[in-house]
Amino acid sequence: MTLDALRLEVPDIREENADSLNDLHQQLADARQLPHEHGLQQTLSTLFRLNRSAMTLLERQRALQSFAEEYRHYARAYDAHRTPSALFVRLCAETAAGFKRLLLQILQGRHPSRPHLAWCLYMAQHFLAQALLRHYQLYQEPPASLWRDSHLLYWIGERQECLDEPVAAAFQPQAATTLRGLYQQMLLLSLSNPFHLAEGEAPLLFGALAPLAALPRLTPWDEDDESEGPTVDLSEAQPCLSLDQIPEGDPQYLRRFELGPLLIALHDPAPLQSLKERQLLEHVRQHWLGRQQRRHERTEHSSECLLVIGLPAIHAQLLDQRPSSSNARILDVSPGGARLLCNADQGAQLPVGQLLLLIGNNTPVLAMIRWRHINDEGLHLGIRYLKGLPRPVWLRRAPSAQTHPGVLQSTPVQGSAWHHGLWLPHGQFVEGENLWLQLASVHNQAIVPLTAANLTTPLVSRYPLKLA
Repeated sequence: MTLDALRLEVPDIREENADSLNDLHQQLADARQLPHEHGLQQTLSTLFRLNRSAMTLLERQRALQSFAEEYRHYARAYDAHRTPSALFVRLCAETAAGFKRLLLQILQGRHPSRPHLAWCLYMAQHFLAQALLRHYQLYQEPPASLWRDSHLLYWIGERQECLDEPVAAAFQPQAATTLRGLYQQMLLLSLSNPFHLAEGEAPLLFGALAPLAALPRLTPWDEDDESEGPTVDLSEAQPCLSLDQIPEGDPQYLRRFELGPLLIALHDPAPLQSLKERQLLEHVRQHWLGRQQRRHERTEHSSECLLVIGLPAIHAQLLDQRPSSSNARILDVSPGGARLLCNADQGAQLPVGQLLLLIGNNTPVLAMIRWRHINDEGLHLGIRYLKGLPRPVWLRRAPSAQTHPGVLQSTPVQGSAWHHGLWLPHGQFVEGENLWLQLASVHNQAIVPLTAANLTTPLVSRYPLKLA
């Protein structure tokens, strides 16, 4: 199965034209004069017809902007102390359907602008988020289609590179201002054991998550990754895989939800956060990783170490050429990784996906930055250990061609065999190339065919190798 925008759940077009909606503004104004539930019913009926009518892109966009205003009007009646009616939940779902239909029309255009596409994706996701929140307020299981479409909207945003495009949309309860943040706000809400929240806590939690939701990251799947974040399968109709589920989907649709920056940010000063919001966030954070979901127990540990940053510097260090290094302090450790504290001004050198060599009291350890967060203490880094022996190698496209530095990561397996992974700068070589590989202190060169990378970041790629 592949993810495709055409899989979005939208109603079929039944009417060739929307002549009955020519006086839309008057219809909506008349509905507001009715008692709340009657006006809501009238507005929902009008939107139902609009979503099943053929309209131009501009007509549909203008109409849906009007319905977004009607949503704001009717939402005011449902605060933390008053649960929403079934009609209001249907209005959220139907408004989401309208924006999904508009999205399909935008995607069918020749050259949709990124801001326009980001706005439509965000609005569709926002009303799905509202439907999710209102189901939780009513202690009802959200429909499976809600998560299928939410994952698909995120996937489209990822492919169109507009996950972090800011969108100005003032809604209550407060929503994150980017598609990434809004989608992750939904994931965090669903991970917060929402059916155990007290009445009125779901919208309070949703709003409290808004300024924090963009901090975590959905990272590409790697089966060797031993971090403890939840696993998201974008092709499944559920927010995250359960603890006992083995990821069986296509790896391109699997993501690890890295929560490290969020867990640190919870302890940062937040002047605009109320005491009740702070207490609620502290209460639900235990559910985000799950009591059994942490793969390795984390232990507080304080020691100094040196960081050799980036593949070229690591290659030089492994050759005892003593490249420049940076000081860092280890704050806690686990068998799978560690948390480091560095100077904040080192941020430009230490993006997520950077390769590191940690030099401390023991054998140097190859590692990768999984997440980062800056606060008053400095730059916090969550690193993943890349287990195995790192060795410097040179690569050539021909026996006497220019050399390129690489790092060979070799891990012993049962018996006398080894697993090898070749780390190279991202994009330097392509799958299928035959390269000449030479180890340090070895004069012979071996021809190795470059297979598909099994781990890629914006900076480096790892290619599995079979060496005789």
